[in-house]
Amino acid sequence: MAVDKTPVLKRCRSLDLDPTFLGYDKKSKRTLVRRSRKLSEYGTQLREKQKAKFIYGVLEKPFRNYYEKADRMKGMTGDNLMVMLESRLDNVVFRMGFARTRREARQVVDHKHILVNGKCINIPSYQVSAGDVIEVKEKSKTMQRFKDIAAVTAGRLTPEWVDVDKENFKGTVSTLPKRDQIDVPVNEMQIVELYSK
Repeated sequence: MAVDKTPVLKRCRSLDLDPTFLGYDKKSKRTLVRRSRKLSEYGTQLREKQKAKFIYGVLEKPFRNYYEKADRMKGMTGDNLMVMLESRLDNVVFRMGFARTRREARQVVDHKHILVNGKCINIPSYQVSAGDVIEVKEKSKTMQRFKDIAAVTAGRLTPEWVDVDKENFKGTVSTLPKRDQIDVPVNEMQIVELYSK
């Protein structure tokens, strides 16, 4: 399985992205010295795509598949793409506060700690539907790891499209998110323009 092992803060600097969108509290002390050359139209479109891929931890081929699926769906392609990325299981686990970072959320799902509607699902890209109940396994709740996660994520705001019981590590996806409920700094129209060339 291919894994992106780029240092997070370095990549955030190069994409001009705030690490808090990935769940990291620390900021890079280094500053990126940019040449004053203006980005071309293609360059800005490519940067938006790279941002979306990096935030959600998706590689090129699956991202392309998401785009093609979003293009076939009714409605705006860009909005559909963002909703599909946002409703990935690893992202929903991060949003509910069952992991400190998006990468940790992916690992928590991979290591079979998460139940969806009572079934163990270990596929981070699993598409969550409205009404799905997501919880941490009973055996895993007593682990020190989840106690630490609860302490760190206690003050984190959860989006309005999920209902979470943080004490019991259980949550419900009340509805699928709409584009205006997704607080990710990505201009999805640029991605659509890039792929539709």
